[in-house]
Amino acid sequence: MSDLNDDDLIGEEEWTGEEFDAALLEEELRQAAAVLDPVPAELQQIAVDAYALHDLDARVAELTFDSLVDALPVRGVTDAPRMLTFRAGEVTVDVEVTTHGLLGQVLPPQPARIEVLGGPRPGSPLTADDLGRFTGDVPLSGPFALRLRTGGDVVVTEWLRA
Repeated sequence: MSDLNDDDLIGEEEWTGEEFDAALLEEELRQAAAVLDPVPAELQQIAVDAYALHDLDARVAELTFDSLVDALPVRGVTDAPRMLTFRAGEVTVDVEVTTHGLLGQVLPPQPARIEVLGGPRPGSPLTADDLGRFTGDVPLSGPFALRLRTGGDVVVTEWLRA
């Protein structure tokens, strides 16, 4: 048997029979963790960006081609663009990632609004023209994904590292 009594279990405060305030405890624990073990700002931004990808109506576009994995290297080419192809149902997105940004096309050709997710700051939304072409002049760094809005459909790509 243990030699503990009710005072040892409760601490200095006396148990009054009132309900335990879980929200207050959670807030105190959150404040203690923020002081003792703060989340790095970069990791917090990545988590926020990943949550922003969450969209219940979105279809996930699967990566079907990545030139880093699927293409044969070309001798003498040191700064080749990275070519990516994503597919979600009948929608295909071809993207070329360079050191200067990205350009791509939505197929079948259609207007779309594209959001580049990732990086320390949210990027400007890109617009695909009637032929589905779009460009972005901000270089990608770190993990990124694309969210496309075409008509009533939302398509998101897998997260990749630039």
